[in-house]
Amino acid sequence: MGLIKAIQTEGHTVIAIAPKDEYSELLMQEGCEYFPVLMENSGTNPFKDFSLTYQLYKAYKKCQPDVVLHYTIKPNIYGALAANMLKLPAINNVSGLGTVFLKQGVTSRVARQMYRLSFRYPKMVFFQNDEDRQLFLDLKLVKSKITALLPGSGVNTQKFKPTARANHKHFQFLVISRLLIDKGIYEYIDAIKILKERGVTATFQLLGAPDPTHTRGIPLSDLESWQKNKLISYLGTTDNVLPYLQEADCVVLPSYREGTPKTLLEAASTGKPIVTTDVPGCRHVVKHGQNGYLCKVKDAKDLADKMENMLLLQDRERAEFGKNSREMAIEIFDERIVIDKYVKAIAKYANKNKYENN
Repeated sequence: MGLIKAIQTEGHTVIAIAPKDEYSELLMQEGCEYFPVLMENSGTNPFKDFSLTYQLYKAYKKCQPDVVLHYTIKPNIYGALAANMLKLPAINNVSGLGTVFLKQGVTSRVARQMYRLSFRYPKMVFFQNDEDRQLFLDLKLVKSKITALLPGSGVNTQKFKPTARANHKHFQFLVISRLLIDKGIYEYIDAIKILKERGVTATFQLLGAPDPTHTRGIPLSDLESWQKNKLISYLGTTDNVLPYLQEADCVVLPSYREGTPKTLLEAASTGKPIVTTDVPGCRHVVKHGQNGYLCKVKDAKDLADKMENMLLLQDRERAEFGKNSREMAIEIFDERIVIDKYVKAIAKYANKNKYENN
């Protein structure tokens, strides 16, 4: 929303093109025009996916945008193809590599070929960490000259501010994530079991939407079992994570790989110490021993060790971690940095498009 408002302030009209959901009306209330398309969030049916190219082609042809901004895998690939058909400049954002890069197979090979084909066309491709960018360059999926780096999606440091935490009976760990295997949810549960066996007393929270239809989704039966056995306090879903962050003592994300996770940026801005995996994206938000701890990926014991280390710190030591998190958020990850890069790219390529068409 910060980017949308900034673009509108520049005098531009913003058209949101996306599947219809509960946010469509909110976008229109904020002054966006809205154009619905059908798109499956998961699944790799090539016929359905190629139909998305046609849908986006029709949407772009009707809306006649001066520049198109793409996010997430399918719009990045199929939207870039549709924009190219109409000679529209596109700016893509690789916000994470997703499941197709985490495991090898036919789907992964097809996805890489599709990236290689479609990424010939954007004017610019933003990456949210340099390791993702370098991987694309090594695999020859994109040309270096059109790539650039962003500090994730950025965070509104004026909204996400530290506050005095209420006194809780027990230390509170909090994971905010979609309930997917690749987010390390099972490792979190196994780490909780290890900590309980060690006699550690703490509250282990989980906030996020289940996605049981996703190929890597956590079954609802597992979520119910964890609650029944009092392993976790499941907080459901919310559009406002700030109160939950402010109440947490430590934010945890055991993900297998990320672009730059928004939840960790918000946690850092709120002045929270963090435990996360030593993988691309996550390790860009945490300096080990300064504002949190990095653990081995897919290693529940190491995750448990780092969580216990955090709990055993003195209050002043954790406060110093939180202070360092806040400083990092302001200096590196403030959303104004992201907005500035987007505004400049839009001005450059939208104006160039108009010039070429005149």
